[in-house]
Amino acid sequence: MLFRTSSAAFGKRLFLIHLCLLAAAFSGCRAQGNIKFEKRDLILEGQGKTALIKAEIARTDAERARGLMYRQELKDGEGMLFIFERDEILSFWMKNTLIPLSVAYISSEGRILEIHDLEAQNLNPVRSSRSARYALEVPRGYFDRAGFGPGDRVGVDRL
Repeated sequence: MLFRTSSAAFGKRLFLIHLCLLAAAFSGCRAQGNIKFEKRDLILEGQGKTALIKAEIARTDAERARGLMYRQELKDGEGMLFIFERDEILSFWMKNTLIPLSVAYISSEGRILEIHDLEAQNLNPVRSSRSARYALEVPRGYFDRAGFGPGDRVGVDRL
């Protein structure tokens, strides 16, 4: 049986399909925006000093993809720890990230391997020079201000 419809009815159906697709996309974006990150205290140790970082933890692909996007501020002593399942070359960019950050690439033993400063909304990837298990993002320049660098330790033992 052949089904025929008028062009006006077809246009209405097409409009409704687009409306449904937009609603589904919007609800997916909102769901991603409502991620509730686990929070943990991390201890930085090095050269006879310690510091506490109140870190949000990004363990899943969705959490890692969201990261610190759309945040308006991040204070010294706050950050986000990205946890990966295995050691690998890590790469970070600043898509939709409104504040400048520093990222420390960290070994599976908790040693800071290297630190890079990142520019807000810069889409150029910043890769680790060697395999790492963790990445810790903090306000840009925090590691320098607090006196921590490569070789210092981040307490990732119980994560």
